[in-house]
Amino acid sequence: MSSPLPSRDGPVEVVDQRLMRDVMGSFATGVTVVTAATADGPVGFTCQSFSSLSLDPPLVVFAPARSSNTWPRLRELGRFCINVLAEDQTALSATFAARAADRFAGVGWQPSRQGQPVLDGVVAWIDCALWAEYDGGDHTLVAARVLDLGADPGRRPLLFHRGGYGLLDDGVRPAG
Repeated sequence: MSSPLPSRDGPVEVVDQRLMRDVMGSFATGVTVVTAATADGPVGFTCQSFSSLSLDPPLVVFAPARSSNTWPRLRELGRFCINVLAEDQTALSATFAARAADRFAGVGWQPSRQGQPVLDGVVAWIDCALWAEYDGGDHTLVAARVLDLGADPGRRPLLFHRGGYGLLDDGVRPAG
């Protein structure tokens, strides 16, 4: 199940990947699609690892898989938009997670003030510029500077929990 790895304090047991996936799946996350405008047209990918990082300066973080073919293209551009999906956008999440040639086929969107694709019907969007990247094992941890953003308070988010999509029930209310 696990094997020891050396550390400063002696051997450390390696965590079973399936167990880690199951346990970490207990933490519900939102679902995002990171998009950018390229000379060849818009591109994007689904990413559930996303969070606010700092208010001063305004920063967010997300974690694309190292196996992503799309993230290197967005990194090169240095500008992109993070779209927070709404509860009725599970198909959109699946579309942008697939290895399709044109993920934008039939997908409605508008350019943000920065020129990046904002998908129709999202809960929120955050226009960003690449700030820094860090090694995150089989993922890359990306810190991005927020350039512009907006939200639709009438929309509810799509959630990912324990390997599947979920919704807020009517009993859940915003804090505050």
